[in-house]
Amino acid sequence: MILQNFIVLEGIDGAGTSTQLKKLKEKLGTTRAFYTAEPVETSETGKFLRRILSGEVPVHPGTAAFLFAADRNEHLYGKDGIVQKDSEGILCFSDRYLFSSLAYQAATCGEDLPRLLNSTFPLPRILFFFKITPEVSLARITGRGVTEIYEKVDFLKKTEAEYEKVVASFREKADSGMTVVEIDASKSPDEVFSVIWKTLQETYGL
Repeated sequence: MILQNFIVLEGIDGAGTSTQLKKLKEKLGTTRAFYTAEPVETSETGKFLRRILSGEVPVHPGTAAFLFAADRNEHLYGKDGIVQKDSEGILCFSDRYLFSSLAYQAATCGEDLPRLLNSTFPLPRILFFFKITPEVSLARITGRGVTEIYEKVDFLKKTEAEYEKVVASFREKADSGMTVVEIDASKSPDEVFSVIWKTLQETYGL
């Protein structure tokens, strides 16, 4: 199933998805659009996942996969969630979605469990896939001064490879109804935004 007003920004850490989400909010405002991210900062599962990502709470990789799926389910179907807003004609932009689980969790606990846990979730109408080398992304991350457990160059290389496999598998499904837009995330924020905005204009007539 496709959520017609749902747009997702994906890429390895440091690719610039959070920056673009902010630029979208500045451009569109909040009247007809909703901006969010996973893990969900306002949910209890999301708060716990943030503690896991910081390294404060170590858990088995499979446990993390279950928690990410639980957080996503609430993100979609909980009160004022994405599914409700999408049905109301509100554009919903999310920094990360199930594609992150299929890449990051596959790199830690294998492909089967993340695929199973995320198999019933709806797809966005547009997936913006931010492509960047792990070396460049890590340089951006370390510049922030705070790193998470997945933010190491070897792991990012493995995750980048998983992302490529995941996106390719969805692109091959001609009947999925989801548009995949690949973005050169090494370009400037303004150049990246121009690609995103052009796609949104063509799709939604903005």
